[in-house]
Amino acid sequence: MKVVSAQDFKLKRETDYGTPEQNEVVKAIVRDIRTEGDAALLRHTEQLDRVHLTADQLRVTEEELKAAYGHVEPSFVKAIQAAADNIRRFHVKQKRNSWMDFQADGSILGQIIRPLQRVGVYVPGGKAAYPSSVLMNVIPAQVAGVPEIVMVTPPSTGGQDGINPYILVAAAEAGVTEIYRVGGAQAIAALAYGTETISPVDKICGPGNIYVALAKREVYGAVNIDSLAGPSEIAVLADDSADASYIAADLLSQAEHDELASAILVTPSRKLGEAVAAEVQRQLELLPRRDIARASVDSYGAVIITESLREGIEVINRLAPEHLEIVTEEPMAIVGQIENAGAIFLGPYSSEPVGDYFAGPNHIIPTNGTARFASPVDLDDFIKKSSLIYYSKEALLRDGEQIMELARREGFEGHARAIGIRLDHER
Repeated sequence: MKVVSAQDFKLKRETDYGTPEQNEVVKAIVRDIRTEGDAALLRHTEQLDRVHLTADQLRVTEEELKAAYGHVEPSFVKAIQAAADNIRRFHVKQKRNSWMDFQADGSILGQIIRPLQRVGVYVPGGKAAYPSSVLMNVIPAQVAGVPEIVMVTPPSTGGQDGINPYILVAAAEAGVTEIYRVGGAQAIAALAYGTETISPVDKICGPGNIYVALAKREVYGAVNIDSLAGPSEIAVLADDSADASYIAADLLSQAEHDELASAILVTPSRKLGEAVAAEVQRQLELLPRRDIARASVDSYGAVIITESLREGIEVINRLAPEHLEIVTEEPMAIVGQIENAGAIFLGPYSSEPVGDYFAGPNHIIPTNGTARFASPVDLDDFIKKSSLIYYSKEALLRDGEQIMELARREGFEGHARAIGIRLDHER
């Protein structure tokens, strides 16, 4: 893990979304699903996932869902239920209400808030299965009041036995209403446009590989999507009070996600920085996913030495990291100066995995520096808003001439006349 000064550090991020060849493959798959429906869905599933299915085998049955509980440990069920309770409690606090503002002239202005009707959740099945991501996608939608929550996941996430039972149990506990054994770009296209078996959704959420990301970009507009997520990121802002072994472990907790993940320590203490760099190398050898983590650390990891904590804060705000840990003597004195971060973890015991799995805030967080303008997934991702306008006669007579003035300045005489005809009639 390289140790560099803030002046010498050059941020390296992967911002390209797929090669031209990958984009063409995705466009072809989406086109096939859109025009052929189930037939193309089944064909691409057999070609890409090496699983032969018929249309009536696409949907996971209630019996399969119940049977999944017999394939997981009771301790897992207890943990997933506790995590689900925490996540639900946190997101309930984000609920919004419709409102109306009654004016003295009899007019009413307001906003009507409704949940989306049908949401699709993608659950990957590549390098690892993520039951926690099921909770983080599904529970906010459920709390928002979405009546239909559809999950898709590749048919071989659990090997020859089919879908990973941990994913199925998480889906059952979170409140998924439909589950289909289909993955990749073909699953995204099915959710967007529908097939004979899968009805289209209003929004698609959830992480996936490059083909899933490209497919989400391809179908955006026909449906809404959550984001085009990049590799996982963690930055730690620390001083001499921090424990080097804790910091190293937290950096590796993100590095083990993906070879493209980034793990960065920002500190004014060279002593701490060098100790963390050494500790990362020591702990790497003990990590089961050491090859992935090592590739991440070598390419995207760094210890940045700053002149002061103030300069460290400036570096963090430029990085706009997905996850930020503040491990200093007085983290609460610093948090107000952090402008750009997806999730902020304060103190030595708020390790990033606490947020990944259990605390309650959502772990689907903006990456690739988009925390400058984006936010973690919350209830707003699963609602829509309608403006409400009831204008009284008194209000229109009062404001009509100004409305006509603005319309005519934009060249829209029809707009002006729609107001004028009422003014002429009511005066």
